[in-house]
Amino acid sequence: MNKNPIIPFLLIIFLGIGLVFLLSGVGSTDEGEEDVATEEGSEESGGGDEASSGDVDAEGIALDNCASCHGQDFSGGMGPALAGTSLDEETFTTTVRDGKGSMPAFSADQIADEELTALYQFFSEQ
Repeated sequence: MNKNPIIPFLLIIFLGIGLVFLLSGVGSTDEGEEDVATEEGSEESGGGDEASSGDVDAEGIALDNCASCHGQDFSGGMGPALAGTSLDEETFTTTVRDGKGSMPAFSADQIADEELTALYQFFSEQ
């Protein structure tokens, strides 16, 4: 039997191209649904540019930016405990923005003012 090697090669190429198109179509659908949900959420909340601190994932921001030094449960580590902080909001904000000791400063580009307020509330409630 004389097998033609080009047919399996073409079959693999077409299946690969089809898979790429299928996956790229699924990815764009997910993003579109997320955008629609975001737009609907902003309309329901009054459509203003300002969002309440309830819209901010303070715990996620804290885990990404604070947990490495202040501990996964924010009870202290290399840095002091943040859970149940006794700092007033102004001192907290100044410390985060300007840094203190070995703590680095975080600019508004790194942590927005709204996120900073949500972080303060998150740590105060713990």
